[in-house]
Amino acid sequence: QVQLVESGGGLVQAGGSLRLSCAASGGTFSSYTMGWFRQAPGKERELVAGITRGGIIRNYADSVKGRFTISRDNAKNTVYLQMNSLKPEDTAVYYCAARDSGSPNYNYWGQGTQVTVSS
Repeated sequence: QVQLVESGGGLVQAGGSLRLSCAASGGTFSSYTMGWFRQAPGKERELVAGITRGGIIRNYADSVKGRFTISRDNAKNTVYLQMNSLKPEDTAVYYCAARDSGSPNYNYWGQGTQVTVSS
């Protein structure tokens, strides 16, 4: 079973950048599809970006396309989310998640990291 720990959140002004990291342990990292989700107060959790096991296929929510980039380093058991041109509406708790091969759902989750974008 994989454990996930996020880092890199914080407070940033609108237009700024942050890079989130998610370190995995306890599993075979390269066997998992990885994703970043976020949840803002009063809103449902949403998938922000996903990346396949080999890093070839990446998908993004329409709201972050062109601004966010997901990447992974299987040698370091880490997935990243580079966030540029941040907007106040990007404020949320960001979660890293992993999905087993063949599973329709993400089944492992980190504890989350807060991102706050001030206007």
